[in-house]
Amino acid sequence: MAMDNDQAMVSVYEAVSLEKVRNIGIMAHIDAGKTTTSERILFYTGKTHKIGEVHDGSASMDFDPQEQKRGITIYSAATTCLWKGYRINLIDTPGHVDFTAEVERSLRVLDGAVCVLDGKNGVEPQTETVWRQADKYNIPRIVFVNKLDATGANFEMSVESIKQRLGGNGVAIAYPVGIEQSLLGLIDLVEMKAWLWDLDSKKASLMQPNIVDLDQVPSQYAHDIEQAHVYHTILLEQLANFDDEIMESVLEGKEPSVEAIKKAIRKATLASEIYPCIPGSAYKNKGVQYVLDSVRDYLPSPLDVKCAEGTDSEGNIVKCESDPNGPFVALAFKITTNQFGNLCFFRVYSGTLKAGSYVYNVRKGTKDRVSRLLLMNASSTESITECKAGEIAAAVGFSSTRTGDTIVGENDPRVTLESIKFADPVISEAIEPVSKHDQDKMTAALIKFTEEDPTFHYYTDEETGQGIIAGVGELQLDVNVTRLRNDYKIACKVGAPQVAYRETISKTADCEGKYIKQSGGHGQYGHVVFKMEPNPGKGIEFVDAITGGIIPKEYIKPSLDGLKDAMERGMVAGYPVIDVKATLIDGSYHDVDSSEAAYKLASAQALKAAAEKCDPVILEPIVKADITTPIDYVGTVMGDISSRRGSVIGMVQKANAQVISATIPLANMFGYISDLRSMTQGRGIYNMEFDHYQEVPRSVQEEIIKKRG
Repeated sequence: MAMDNDQAMVSVYEAVSLEKVRNIGIMAHIDAGKTTTSERILFYTGKTHKIGEVHDGSASMDFDPQEQKRGITIYSAATTCLWKGYRINLIDTPGHVDFTAEVERSLRVLDGAVCVLDGKNGVEPQTETVWRQADKYNIPRIVFVNKLDATGANFEMSVESIKQRLGGNGVAIAYPVGIEQSLLGLIDLVEMKAWLWDLDSKKASLMQPNIVDLDQVPSQYAHDIEQAHVYHTILLEQLANFDDEIMESVLEGKEPSVEAIKKAIRKATLASEIYPCIPGSAYKNKGVQYVLDSVRDYLPSPLDVKCAEGTDSEGNIVKCESDPNGPFVALAFKITTNQFGNLCFFRVYSGTLKAGSYVYNVRKGTKDRVSRLLLMNASSTESITECKAGEIAAAVGFSSTRTGDTIVGENDPRVTLESIKFADPVISEAIEPVSKHDQDKMTAALIKFTEEDPTFHYYTDEETGQGIIAGVGELQLDVNVTRLRNDYKIACKVGAPQVAYRETISKTADCEGKYIKQSGGHGQYGHVVFKMEPNPGKGIEFVDAITGGIIPKEYIKPSLDGLKDAMERGMVAGYPVIDVKATLIDGSYHDVDSSEAAYKLASAQALKAAAEKCDPVILEPIVKADITTPIDYVGTVMGDISSRRGSVIGMVQKANAQVISATIPLANMFGYISDLRSMTQGRGIYNMEFDHYQEVPRSVQEEIIKKRG
């Protein structure tokens, strides 16, 4: 019977044309209600028959034990559902900044997004981060202003915060009927009809909204009807800026048709000229069906977005049209592991992939067989026979594929799509197993984690021999250590977090390196002179300026490689060197004794000379922190920021709270959430992300060198 259901499901999906496919993500600040919204979408589309809740660990989309225990989304979860004849491929993404890589890779392959706001707070710090990520990929968005049933909720403030905090043109296409405990529903500003639910959230979950004329709305909501007329006028005025038909109607004082309004909203949304805003409460089961209708009506199909572009082996631009009959081209955006082995999530941009066929990994130059094709539904799967352009699926059998790899058909042209760029690690911990017998097992597990999460790194420190895990935040590292202990049964010890410092130089000088060794017979001779210059923000640059053959050509590359290797080991405290321009300007050679190894060692000596002549400095990672605190505690919080060597760069007041933006050394942010809660009686929250590297004060540099020594 299960097989029959699967086959029936597949045939339904195959019957949906590309115009009726929506690839969307749910994104927001942590605790805005993304997963609760996703759970309601699954329920109302018939994907689930019971509403799962985050707070009791029963959410379908938060299926990992750690997600259920912590009450947050850690891993992006994909599912597929149907709504009124449309196929929606949905990805629920994390809101915590430590797991921003999950958002980044999801948005890279999606066509549209639903941004969820907490109606009490409007745009919050992490909303800004995910919004910028969506901007980078030109993702059209609609906005669901959630939690309007909560005390202090304010729909109009939330819509306005999109303009104030994000610079986006948030435009209401619906207005709430009631607020806080009296939230009854919404008024559709397109058709000017009221969508009403039962005030009892359980009864509301079992019913479709009662759609009525505005004169049937209970009299106590008269003010909301008045405001709906105001916002209807604002909507038409906004659309008139982008649509001639609406402009003509507004100028003539006529009411445009519903079809014309919907057409104009879709046009402006796809161009990211407006961001339609919808009120509701996912937890109280109000407004989610309207969100689904808006996904259908206003967000793009794969045919509405600019077709993907790649490059061929000669660097020429290749357009990948959304054509199921074209050459197969797909991008792998997530690698994970389940009971079947390695699972590769991918988005098809062109062509069709069939189960049992072979694909070619352009980066690796390897061929893999597609043993199974799957539609993902959070933790469960449904087998499918093929996957076409514009669709998202997963495959078993791509053993060598990694996140960001381009996959093409076995005999199709070799096209490379733009990969996915992720944030570099800024925090690290030393890790070792309690039992040495678990070392290999632990290493294998950690390597698997790095394949799943590109922002998580594991390596061995060459000097200390310690295993090091590195990432973008403390919670990310803690989650992976917990996985080791609980899922892999590996007892391990971790050290205090270590900051990923960098080194550079602050002065220009010519730095000579010689390696001369005579041992009676064939000796060693290498001699180089590098001009070392500060290169702020431009990374490492190596320049070969040797003329006249003073160093033979075959020793130039070893000289540069030797310097590069030495820079990885640092100059003063063992941290990698960045932002230096090194020009090889002079040197000499010996007819008999010169060798590649000698020139590599000579270049290392040149870097030691730079440590003495170029005034080396240590750089520390600086994070941008957005700290939200009640106004009563602003002075205390700002004083604490100063004590951490931080600088306030901006302040914004939201209702009775103040959002302080500051840049602070990462080294001084460990354990900050505990200190912040203590300062604000548990009411403060913060979010941070890496911003830039900055020179540490001399006194701090001396302490770092002393510790490393």
